[in-house]
Amino acid sequence: MVRITKVHTGGGDTGDTSLVDGTRVGKEHPRVAIYGTIDEANAAIGVVRMELDRAPTHSPDGGFMAAIVPIYEQADGLLGRIQQELFDVGAECACPPGGVPEQMSVIGAESGERLVAEMDTMLEDLEPLTSFILPTGNPAVAHLHVARTIVRRAEREACAMRDEVRPEVISYLNRLSDHCFVLGRWLTAKMGDDETLWTPLGKRE
Repeated sequence: MVRITKVHTGGGDTGDTSLVDGTRVGKEHPRVAIYGTIDEANAAIGVVRMELDRAPTHSPDGGFMAAIVPIYEQADGLLGRIQQELFDVGAECACPPGGVPEQMSVIGAESGERLVAEMDTMLEDLEPLTSFILPTGNPAVAHLHVARTIVRRAEREACAMRDEVRPEVISYLNRLSDHCFVLGRWLTAKMGDDETLWTPLGKRE
């Protein structure tokens, strides 16, 4: 069980930080960048969940939209599990190569496979894309776009250290960015909103 009694240790005042095994590295270290970006992605997904929690449940005329609440709950459930997994991935990335403690559980390929299965289920409700989508929409969807770009950055940083990061981690991050994109499309459709499509330069007025 983790027990944190004080956050402000002062140990990082000189620009260093500790990996899980106690190894001290500079805060500019690529490994610190990876788990820092994963933490950023997790926070962005937390904002999505907050927006889902306060999303409208009543129509403009005051009527309760009974069908929309299960949509919010389903999306929140998916994202809640993803937040837990991102914490697992971040903790693993905070370990030096070969330094994952025996008591620490790490995600397996099945986590990435689950993301694919969830995407396939959501795609059954969606029309194929005919253009690229601009990253906007209602608050939850707009923040999902932010989250997916942060996850993609984490993936790039993990790829830069591919010899020191398990393939399952890179695969999970790759699929998670896609998952955020598909979930955003799915929420847009279920909420009855329109997607904002990119118009090529030659066709814009």
